[in-house]
Amino acid sequence: MRISTSGFCLLLAAAACVTGCGKQERNEAVQLAKALNAKKADYASSNAIEKDFVSSARAWCAGITTNGAGKGAELDQNASVATQIAKSAVAVSAQLSQVRQAVEDLTLQEEYPREVRNTLITQLTQRQRLLQDMRALLEQSAPQFLEYHKLKTYAGDTYPDGIGKLNTMLGAYKEPQDAIAAALGALKTKYSLNDSEL
Repeated sequence: MRISTSGFCLLLAAAACVTGCGKQERNEAVQLAKALNAKKADYASSNAIEKDFVSSARAWCAGITTNGAGKGAELDQNASVATQIAKSAVAVSAQLSQVRQAVEDLTLQEEYPREVRNTLITQLTQRQRLLQDMRALLEQSAPQFLEYHKLKTYAGDTYPDGIGKLNTMLGAYKEPQDAIAAALGALKTKYSLNDSEL
């Protein structure tokens, strides 16, 4: 069987496309993996800060919901603690934003690298929303503690509504999985990436 010159050229073009497309996909996977690898330290830091502040917030909220917000200096202290914990939530969210921005800025055309990136962005966004909700409850509660201080009738046995809501939220909170490690693992497995490529 003879193949005409134009037919042969078409076959070569098709083969080049298949090879080239696969190469582009792998290049995009390497590009994404490099971006994730560069942000691993920031991500680990945000996880450590979040773990500490959730642990502190749980103990603090449990004390208030069990015993009330207290009186006098206790109210001032609780207002200060609410403000500090809210700042920790902001710090974690800011670090997650940097991670998210690093992967959002990549131009990815191929389906699998985009799918890995989109899954990661969804996880980071959900986490940031939760942090934002926690921060909002804390920021609402801080001035309420100070308001109680001004009330002569306040007995110290109640607390701001936001603290009750936050306590419930913290009770249901699950420590986040390492989304970057999962994304990197998926890319390494699919494309047989080795550490020298990252």
